[in-house]
Amino acid sequence: MIEIGIVGGTGYTGVELLRLLAQHPQANVRLITSRSEAGVRVDEIFPSLRGLGPLSSLSFSDPAGSDLKACHVVFFATPHGVAMGQTRELVGAGVKIIDLAADFRLKDPALFERWYKMPHACPDLLAESVYGLPEMHRAAIAKARIVGNPGCYPTAILLGFLPLIEAGIVDPAHLIADAKSGVSGAGRKAELGLLFSEASDNFKAYNVGGHRHHPEIVQGLNGYGTEPVTVVFTPHLVPMIRGIHATLYARLTDASVDLQALFEKRYAEEPFVDVMPAGSHPETRSVRASNVCRIAVHRPQRGDIAVVLAVEDNLVKGAAGQAIQNMNLMFGLPETTGLTAPPVLP
Repeated sequence: MIEIGIVGGTGYTGVELLRLLAQHPQANVRLITSRSEAGVRVDEIFPSLRGLGPLSSLSFSDPAGSDLKACHVVFFATPHGVAMGQTRELVGAGVKIIDLAADFRLKDPALFERWYKMPHACPDLLAESVYGLPEMHRAAIAKARIVGNPGCYPTAILLGFLPLIEAGIVDPAHLIADAKSGVSGAGRKAELGLLFSEASDNFKAYNVGGHRHHPEIVQGLNGYGTEPVTVVFTPHLVPMIRGIHATLYARLTDASVDLQALFEKRYAEEPFVDVMPAGSHPETRSVRASNVCRIAVHRPQRGDIAVVLAVEDNLVKGAAGQAIQNMNLMFGLPETTGLTAPPVLP
């Protein structure tokens, strides 16, 4: 059994980790921390977890008194900056780290400081960390001590653009990512713009001048083609709870390529990427509560623009599910272990 610790378990990604790990045959959640809820049973905060064996009677513990070093792996479902403050000590004790925040996503510590407004606490460990998108870095993840779990937007955008960049058939200097997210992507916190009466019956773009996930997207795509990429990324908030829908645009430089065949071949062996039939329009509800990213590729009017549609559940493939997929790889398990439940509909 894999002995697991979760730091910061009261948010949406924390409860999603618990939901998925409860059905994982090789996972034992040893402890879960929360300063604000220390001593409170997990199922008191999340009644949805009642009756799930030992997990149901688990109580939140204070981080200061929690023996994280006794775990095989620790998930950090915390705000940015928390994981990097504890990683050196834990890794030194032989514990593997999967951070669901941004501490180990960006390789350049100066870039991290620019976007997250704090210096990186352990740039030497940042250099050895692996970006946790299995479809791009599977072999490295399997050998890693530290994995930076991708952001929700970058997961859909990278998976959508990757076959085009790898094949060298689009102009890398003019990539456009128009992406929409449900409100759970902003976390479980009280904030005016996330109130039901503010977010419902509304649709808006935000952070058009620069979003923290932008450098992650550029870093992820660079190196997969012959030239550096330039991406215009515009995120939007839509009035739904779960889901990411990314509409991606790229100008073709080789119009002879069969885009459908290209995507089907690239993802033929990927258990969590579903390339849909030609002409499809994937919906966010088709992946709700699952670890699947569904993709459709179009070429409107047989012109020179490729349009890729990618949908995922931001809390699963965009966060907790992908983190468990990474854990499976790090411990030599089939990466689908505990992640094969079908989507929830309606």
